[in-house]
Amino acid sequence: MNDRMRLSGLIEIAGITTKAYRNTIIDPEVKSVCSDSRQVAQGSLFVAVEGTKVDGHDYIGKAVEQGAVAIVCEHLNTIADLYQIDVASESDVVFITVPDSAEALGQLASAWYGEPSRQMMTVGVTGTNGKTTIATLLYHLFRRLGYKTGLLSTICNYIDDEPVPTEHTTPDALTIHKLMAQMVEAGCSYVFMEVSSHAIDQKRISGIDFNGGIFTNLTRDHLDYHQTTAAYLKAKKTFFDNLPVQAFALTNADEPNGRVMLQNTAAQRLTYSLRTVADFKGKIIESHVDGTEMEINRQNVHTHFTGRFNAYNLLAVYGAAVALGEDADGVLVALSALHPVSGRFETIRSRQGVTAIIDYAHTPDALENVLGSIHEVLGGGAHVITVVGAGGNRDKGKRPLMAKEAVRQSDRLILTSDNPRFENPEDIIRDMAAGLTASERERALCITDRHEAIKVAIALAQKGDIVLIAGKGHENYQEINGVKYPFDDKEIVREIFNS
Repeated sequence: MNDRMRLSGLIEIAGITTKAYRNTIIDPEVKSVCSDSRQVAQGSLFVAVEGTKVDGHDYIGKAVEQGAVAIVCEHLNTIADLYQIDVASESDVVFITVPDSAEALGQLASAWYGEPSRQMMTVGVTGTNGKTTIATLLYHLFRRLGYKTGLLSTICNYIDDEPVPTEHTTPDALTIHKLMAQMVEAGCSYVFMEVSSHAIDQKRISGIDFNGGIFTNLTRDHLDYHQTTAAYLKAKKTFFDNLPVQAFALTNADEPNGRVMLQNTAAQRLTYSLRTVADFKGKIIESHVDGTEMEINRQNVHTHFTGRFNAYNLLAVYGAAVALGEDADGVLVALSALHPVSGRFETIRSRQGVTAIIDYAHTPDALENVLGSIHEVLGGGAHVITVVGAGGNRDKGKRPLMAKEAVRQSDRLILTSDNPRFENPEDIIRDMAAGLTASERERALCITDRHEAIKVAIALAQKGDIVLIAGKGHENYQEINGVKYPFDDKEIVREIFNS
């Protein structure tokens, strides 16, 4: 990890392609790399990135005033007009233009932090559902196999056994490379990370040397950002298109878009499946509410996971571990000792025989999967009661689809608030309820207060029934009007069960 480096050396290591380079006679010493002008100090290199809400080019003048010695940007010809800066003079500031400053930021961050991804085996997991589970299970699996390991995930980042709180599924490029550098310093030889479609599209994974990529599935999500499913698919595929020849590309062969991910990749192509011939073939032998007997590549293994969707997750974990060179039998032994990730089909039982399942399911497909898994283990005569909401300021089109899927596989449905953000929660609930027919609405309740909704669902349940509380999973807050208030579905359930 560097604390200073000559600009020319930083550019050379980063390997960025420059279109113009003003004041080349000056080779300043760079003391930090920033993309946020508020963090610029004397000696900083400022990278002006055009974001979805803020354009870093608007803050070049501020960065210069605060002591930046170099500016990397995309629009050199506009700088003088906008900021009254004579870029052709013998100024102490060096201006460099690049075709894509977001791409350059990742490359510069990698160079600044000593190219940490090249010093570890780095595997990315992408897809609509399953990213957190697969990345986290790989992290725990490799630690169980004796390796120091890093994790970048929705729930929490880890530098071996040290937790580092997270804000986004995939952090910004500077944060990623800094965390990876800390992992290298801690002796980690592997790092597993979730790779979101936003991160791919925004080049937040630029500069990372991946040794493998895993694709889970693709269903409707994030259309508020990508606008179309085709654009969403393209973002995921770009990740695999850019994998190097020495990496592996592991995909779900049972997913309609699974093989699409492999079409243009130079990486080794591998597949996993429950239904067809694949490199890693699985079969569900028997399912229970707290575990599944599976066959993986003709070897039996008992797991602590429930449901078909988790069988796919375990196959992906097994396949990636074997692709990384681990002994297949040793991997199966380690798999049998792993437990579900927080907020992913997490079960809590009451003394009265009611089972609550907490799950992060927040798309129609995810609800279909988790409810389908519940029905696989549901006892005769038992009922399913589902509590679900939808996030505010996100894709509105999936709201009625989520309600429709939830009511289809539930005996009773309670529509409630999730993270309304800056929307009226009652408007969100109305959007969801619009997907129900008149007869389906007779089995549904609308209760805006999430705590009350969970309380009512549990009160309706009898011995043997299963209450699914979906949408928030591991989250320990509820976001309302820009404020995150403490709220944990698991703690609410335990409180009600113990009252």
